[in-house]
Amino acid sequence: MKQLQEVSTQTTSTKSPQIRMLVDMMERLWQNKLSVAGGIFMLILIIMAIFAGLLAPSDPAAQNYSAVLQGPSAAHWFGTDNLGRDILSRVIYGAQVSLKAGLISVGIALIIGLPIGLFSGYYRGLWDEFFIMRFTDAMLAFPPLVLALTLAAVLGAGLENAMIAIGLVFTPNYIRLMRGEVLARRESEYVEAAKSSGIKDWRIMLFHILPNSMGPILVMATLNIAGAIIAEASLSFLGLGTQPPTPSWGAMLAEGQGYLTEAPWLVFFPGLFIFLAVMSINLFGDGLRDMLDPKSK
Repeated sequence: MKQLQEVSTQTTSTKSPQIRMLVDMMERLWQNKLSVAGGIFMLILIIMAIFAGLLAPSDPAAQNYSAVLQGPSAAHWFGTDNLGRDILSRVIYGAQVSLKAGLISVGIALIIGLPIGLFSGYYRGLWDEFFIMRFTDAMLAFPPLVLALTLAAVLGAGLENAMIAIGLVFTPNYIRLMRGEVLARRESEYVEAAKSSGIKDWRIMLFHILPNSMGPILVMATLNIAGAIIAEASLSFLGLGTQPPTPSWGAMLAEGQGYLTEAPWLVFFPGLFIFLAVMSINLFGDGLRDMLDPKSK
């Protein structure tokens, strides 16, 4: 038994620093039970979105006028809407729209914001101080939802345009964050060593500065997915996002607002899933932030 313990100790001690760091990070995440719970519900949402065709009990667009505004029952767990459509099926398919909007919107913001912030922070100068950052400050001065509504109205109604509008609204956040990370690292020893070795600027930015800046960016991206879900639901509620008959949690809230007293389940279940999705992503984002923080013990 003592020999096995010695072997185990030797195996642990011979692990590379990267493996030990990864193990420590996972332990910090696992200790945060709320973040684990948030991650589990995020996984449930992803499964719902991927396997919606298998999980949904019926076609989300199928109308049944003999089952209009039926309450939750064994036949329809979440009830039916004013057209006899199954609410559970529409909620499941709505997860596809919400996750798609969240991921693509944040992806657009990352693709646009990171390169601008990277070059702006590395080269500085007049272009950085008086053009990029002043334009970023101007965009950040607007309330995000108001700016998203304006852009969506200009681009036109539809999920694709809504995702573009939300992505553009989030872009200044990544420009500012990436620029700040570059400014904090451009004078560091490993960057100076890379410069003295004759490595080109683009390689320094891409392979030295960017990888060491991904921690805060990943945390912000995770939290912004929750914000994008809320923004898409808001735009769909106002008729600028997902268009009928495609099921969307925000559009379902808009359709059910006239039946609050008669059939409250029309708004309760999509509203509940919006709340749970946003809360779970935020909880997981908090845990991810703690996991990536080397000072967190």
